[in-house]
Amino acid sequence: EEQLVESGGGLVQAGQSLTLSCGASGFTIQSWNIGWFRQAPGKAREGVAYIKSDDGSTYYGNSVKGRFTISKNNAKNTVYLQMNSLKPEDTAVYYCARIYYDATYLPNPNEYDLWGQGTQVTVSS
Repeated sequence: EEQLVESGGGLVQAGQSLTLSCGASGFTIQSWNIGWFRQAPGKAREGVAYIKSDDGSTYYGNSVKGRFTISKNNAKNTVYLQMNSLKPEDTAVYYCARIYYDATYLPNPNEYDLWGQGTQVTVSS
């Protein structure tokens, strides 16, 4: 069974850091591009970061540029999201997802075909 499982969420104070993990099983991330999204209560799902499988190019949403970093470890079949200088407005459920198409932009949520269950990130002020 192909699946993505996020982990690493939690409660942190503003200014602190957190690293999320997205573990893939049933397929290899070497063949798929992976993105991170978030969704806060009452808001639309927002693209956060995206990494291409072929050359490792990365793309970020404007609200997280300079603070978040997406990376991957092919040997562990895992993608990470390092989040620094967290703000209360970063509070959301964070999801990872896969897309086969080699987009050279931050893809929209409807372009992805497999999603994880999400992990909650809460940033207190």
